[in-house]
Amino acid sequence: QERMPQTPPFAAMFDSSSYNRNLYHSKEDNCGGLYYHDNNLLSGSLEALIQHLVPSVDYYPDRTYIFTFLLSSRLFMHPYELMAKVCHLCVEQQRLSEPGLDKNQIRKIAPKILQLLTEWTETFPYDFRDERMMRNLKELAQRIASSDEMYRKNVQQLLQNLIRKLATVSQYEEVLAKINATSTDHLMVLKTKPQSIQRDIITVCSDPYALAQQLTHIELERLNYIGPEEFVQAFVQKDPLDNDKNCYGDRKKTRNLEAYVEWFNRLSYLVATEICMPVKKKHRARVIEYFTDVARECFNIGNFNSLMAIISGMNMSPVSRLKKTWAKVKTAKFDILEHQMDPSSNFYNYRTALRGAAQRSLTAHSNREKIVIPFFSLLIKDIYFLNEGSANRLPNGHVNFEKFWELAKQVSEFMTWKQVECPFERDWKILQYLLTVPVFSDDALYLASYESESPENHIEKDRWKTLRFVSEV
Repeated sequence: QERMPQTPPFAAMFDSSSYNRNLYHSKEDNCGGLYYHDNNLLSGSLEALIQHLVPSVDYYPDRTYIFTFLLSSRLFMHPYELMAKVCHLCVEQQRLSEPGLDKNQIRKIAPKILQLLTEWTETFPYDFRDERMMRNLKELAQRIASSDEMYRKNVQQLLQNLIRKLATVSQYEEVLAKINATSTDHLMVLKTKPQSIQRDIITVCSDPYALAQQLTHIELERLNYIGPEEFVQAFVQKDPLDNDKNCYGDRKKTRNLEAYVEWFNRLSYLVATEICMPVKKKHRARVIEYFTDVARECFNIGNFNSLMAIISGMNMSPVSRLKKTWAKVKTAKFDILEHQMDPSSNFYNYRTALRGAAQRSLTAHSNREKIVIPFFSLLIKDIYFLNEGSANRLPNGHVNFEKFWELAKQVSEFMTWKQVECPFERDWKILQYLLTVPVFSDDALYLASYESESPENHIEKDRWKTLRFVSEV
């Protein structure tokens, strides 16, 4: 019996040295429908690309092709429509529906079909939250299992793993909803200078290194739940060959990606809140220096997302206007960090640091050295511009596959990073604080800032009056 083809880990499959667009032509490719140049698949009709995904007795699709096509096909059709077509082709081509099917025939093709289903369910499990997907998957899997007993166990394993994954993500989403509800309940209307309303961050965690490690826990957990397809579904639009039917009529499935962006905003506002809250100038200066140390440790860990959120919080107007406070701060360390994350030349310094962290990650021996948490908003922006930069379809109606290789390459790098286990021990007290402590709104931040250091000009004075009036009403 032929061994099941194995799915390599993402790092091996997609690292820049081995990421490979060379696909061996199978016999049917030359009948038209797929267009190659120097053995690279550049474009194809949607039907030919679907056909290319389906294994046969003597053919199994290239792994990078499977990932790229499953990722990008949702720009043209629902995953459940693709699944239905794949199942139909498997059944038809291998005559799996015939009653007296030869066991040898089944044993040649079954491992390959099961492997394709395994790769789909492991890499894009969220596709199977759709009942239609699940129904098709079970039908095809049962067909294989019922025609040969030896595959029953494999089929059960595949379905159990998938169901476990989907249960885990549902739990995670429930926890997120609870956390968000708690922090919203805690939002307070600010009437006067907020004294002793809450503990401050330094009381909860005096060590900046420990805080950076707990931030990394939150980042890695939230990254881990983002499905690769969310990057593509974030900009799904109508397919021109789809008769005006919107490809994703139902709600865009980007919930985990959005939750991660919300976390970045929360952290920025938390930093600004902690700085604006203390009554005494020297306390505010101490909080600024504390967060500078946290940010520096995030940089050393490879946690660029928390680093950028902290810098954003420190650069918010209510914080940056506190000139007397900043005069008490030793700003040399903060200046170095700002320089690292300087947006000029398309974030050249940050991109250099990110490449360094990615290189370190590839040769790492410990999980600590493997951590790469990109500045997420910029990653989304890069993928967005890559998508906008060229058409999904070529003038002849072919799918522009060359574009989707590039897209898959970027997303696959993220896939490698999100699979890293956090090496630091969890501190529940600190995590609870970071996730649920109330943070001020923009108005509350300005009010706290003006109470700390009086308004300096007419505009600020008018704003202060308005805010005080609103908070007293």
